[in-house]
Amino acid sequence: MSAMAPFDVTAARERICSTEHPDSAGEHLKKASVFMLLRSPETSPTILAILKADNKGYPWANQVALPGGHQDPVDFSPLATAYRELEEETGILSSEVDYIGSLGHFQTINSTEIEAFFGIWEGDEEEVVYDASEIARIVMIPLKNLVKTHHEKAYTGRVPGWEELLYPVEDMTVWGATARILHYFTELLLV
Repeated sequence: MSAMAPFDVTAARERICSTEHPDSAGEHLKKASVFMLLRSPETSPTILAILKADNKGYPWANQVALPGGHQDPVDFSPLATAYRELEEETGILSSEVDYIGSLGHFQTINSTEIEAFFGIWEGDEEEVVYDASEIARIVMIPLKNLVKTHHEKAYTGRVPGWEELLYPVEDMTVWGATARILHYFTELLLV
């Protein structure tokens, strides 16, 4: 794929709201929520991600992830968890997000179920505020690179295994549940 068509926010909203997404596997899994934020969809769309800090003993050290985390008892819904975690991890407020909808539920290899939410964010990467003890840096994933990898690795129309589903970004690799969410998003809206 040499060039990607402009991202159509209206079509994305319709597709996300009218599609049945991966459902919950049940109450036996730990619950978490993440936000996939798309920035500058009309010009050069990028997905906001984070690189987790290199903390000894932290199971997600040095992993590229979407902002999010586990549900707390104070969270009245999975979406509330996603917004709370987004603000805690990046300083981005719910009022700054054009919320589109849920992308469904994705299981991790450690018995956690993540509900992924999608929205548009028109902020600037330099505005993101994060705690360096938890996050090493902000990672902006160009949508065109995601789609290019998706096609080059022949991910289209199938769900690759955990070991195969890898998206290179700069000097890192997105894998695991985050790669599953990116794969689902790419299949749903861009392929």
